Amino acid sequence: MKPLHISVAELAQKQPAALAIIAGNERLTYSALDETANRLARLLISAGCRPGDRIALLLPKSIPAIAGMLASLKAGCIYVPMDTASPVSRLEKILDVCEPRCILASSACDDLLGPLLDSRSSIRLGWLSIERPKETVPQSAFTWRDLISVSGEFVDSESTVDCAAHILFTSGSTGVPKGVVITHANIAHFLAWALPYFGTGPGERISCQPPLHFDLSTFDVYGTLIAGAELYLVPPEIGLLPHKVTDFIRRHDLTQWFSVPSVLKYMCQFDVVRHGDFPSLKRLLWCGEALPTPVLIYLMQRLPHVTFTNLYGPTEATIASSYYTIPNCPQNESVDIPIGAPCGGEQLIVLDESLRPVSTGEVGSLYIGGVGLSPGYWKDPEKTNAVFLTDPARGRIYNTGDLARIGADGLLYLLGRADSQIKSRGYRIELGEIEAALSTLELLRESAVVATNSGGFEGTTICCAYVPTPHSEVTPVELKTRLAELVPHYMIPAHWMNMEKLPLNGNGKVDRPCLRELFNARSRATHSVQQ
Repeated sequence: MKPLHISVAELAQKQPAALAIIAGNERLTYSALDETANRLARLLISAGCRPGDRIALLLPKSIPAIAGMLASLKAGCIYVPMDTASPVSRLEKILDVCEPRCILASSACDDLLGPLLDSRSSIRLGWLSIERPKETVPQSAFTWRDLISVSGEFVDSESTVDCAAHILFTSGSTGVPKGVVITHANIAHFLAWALPYFGTGPGERISCQPPLHFDLSTFDVYGTLIAGAELYLVPPEIGLLPHKVTDFIRRHDLTQWFSVPSVLKYMCQFDVVRHGDFPSLKRLLWCGEALPTPVLIYLMQRLPHVTFTNLYGPTEATIASSYYTIPNCPQNESVDIPIGAPCGGEQLIVLDESLRPVSTGEVGSLYIGGVGLSPGYWKDPEKTNAVFLTDPARGRIYNTGDLARIGADGLLYLLGRADSQIKSRGYRIELGEIEAALSTLELLRESAVVATNSGGFEGTTICCAYVPTPHSEVTPVELKTRLAELVPHYMIPAHWMNMEKLPLNGNGKVDRPCLRELFNARSRATHSVQQ
């Protein structure tokens, strides 16, 4: 087993002229990608980056971003993909936690750089755009133009597979995002199972639909480049436009599509998939949340030549820990789709409160063990020790927070969450992070955030009940605007309810089941009026 950048470099030696990445009208061969990453790694090292340093990637999904990922690894560093759509206040929290030596950025994000770097003068800037930065952007240590002045020969920091490759930040219940550390070995172990299982090889054309701070994209990028296939970067603006998604698959004759279920839901909702569509497509994969069975039936009926696989796994367990390839099209819409069986080297266990295995059919907490487990959260031993446990009988295991059961067929079935974490459009969201942000607004006396299951294509809906401060006439529009300065767009509640006081249960705590029912009742009433 080798570090990721070594495996990609070997492919560049083996098939230098083969296409590696396609992004719009841009095309890059394996040789050009590896050479660009070597040059960029030298610039990082010349800017003072040393093994173990963090490199923040404030870049949209692009060829420079992927070159930056590989260059960081070649320099022995740990890259941190950042959500360029997040508000500055959230990005600042991530920078303060990971303390990067350098930020790689481009003109697509230059408006963010001033606020982020003004009080962080120790962070060096690498400018990865041909265009010159705005005057408000701090002076850069190097630019994309400097690549031609350094050697493109092989660079290797002598990193081992046990070194951290990247840190992916997820929602945190206290309002501070959690940084999940993922090693080269975590990713390489998953690929060692996935590539043979799916039969991925040279010449295949594979999608990269999620943003680079999503763990799904890790499989897209390294699964493609280590297999010697072609990676097609899906523009973020077409992600939820079903007609454009299907046009993208057809135009590029993709052989693999991997995304969160929301994309597939919209393809079904707007009926954009033809019978026998996508003749080159071999496999369709999804991960991140449940795919409604009616959507699966719709797709399997129209794409009988395609295999369909449900992958499951939290970020803390690297991409995916279990899989289930659908053997036949379900005969009715009420059939539950399992998350299946463990991927190679993984262990999934359903335990009770005393960490004893539950019987078949009983509900318990889902734990994961094996080769995919993250070392933990970056510089947060308390949170790490709270969910990564050492069990005498099973070794190190991770408490996913998911509820599950083992079916009579021996497969695992997911039943929801045991806490306030939800999945919405593939994003993992701690409702507590939204509440923490709302608590900073002087317009509110108190608030509570709950999630309701709206059914159909929309899935989980975030709702907020709030009590304004005395004499305040705050509106949901104003609250959305203020909240958008603190959390990403996908955390903004869709429904709001102004209340004189929040309902409390017998323990004096906010009665969240009552709030969910109030929102559900209002939704039913609105639906009834519309009919």
